[in-house]
Amino acid sequence: MASQLPSLFVSHGSPLMAIMETPAHKFLAGLGAMFEKPSAILCISAHWESECPTVSTVSLPETIHDFGGFPDALYEMRYPAPGAPDLAERVVALMAGADLPCDRDPGRGLDHGAWMPLLLGYPDADIPVTQLSIQPYLGPAHQFAVGQALAPLRDEGVLIFCSGSITHNLGDVFQRRSGGVPVDGPSPDWAVEFEAWVLDRVEGGRLHDILNYQILAPHAAMAHPRDEHFLPLLTAAGAGGGAGHALHRSFEWGSLGMTTFAFD
Repeated sequence: MASQLPSLFVSHGSPLMAIMETPAHKFLAGLGAMFEKPSAILCISAHWESECPTVSTVSLPETIHDFGGFPDALYEMRYPAPGAPDLAERVVALMAGADLPCDRDPGRGLDHGAWMPLLLGYPDADIPVTQLSIQPYLGPAHQFAVGQALAPLRDEGVLIFCSGSITHNLGDVFQRRSGGVPVDGPSPDWAVEFEAWVLDRVEGGRLHDILNYQILAPHAAMAHPRDEHFLPLLTAAGAGGGAGHALHRSFEWGSLGMTTFAFD
């Protein structure tokens, strides 16, 4: 029997993280060595939104370059991992068992929220991987329920890899970059205070607070003008079933939080 793997929430940051050796880049480059090698990876990325939960059944997922205005080197990168159609069917079955609908997409590849951190953590690209979409309009409780439905995968050698950002205000990030703020520039109070609030609740197992972060967390609207990058945290927490702990904490471009949590 495979040993139980954690569910992870990874802040994937800017596409530039793939080529800039920031603290988060260096951490993610060692991520794969921290756990037993999974038999497959299920990625829940902030960059695939759909009306209904949808899982990719493709056998050879393409590398999707879903960003613009970055160096040519990023568009030349590929992550040629095999797909995981058998895992996709297991996801459909688990979701059905929890009374959650789940569609199949026979052509969806890996967006940068999936392949960029996986390229760093699992550079050999030899682990089958598939993606499951998120539903922002259904809110945090829905994404938590999805995680709960997927929890049995952790006992089956599958790594539940949820990819978003602990803070994600691109307007602020772009303003800082255009103003010449370096990647390791100082962080504003609102970002630091929001990240610290989430850390306290995750490590204290206060998941009710996390589910209601839009009301309870300081500077929530500033940290997440839209919540699609926060929702994968709820899926990771649902799959973990309890308190998590931080594996990494840093900021890039001042306000882009790069925290990674493991729920195990």
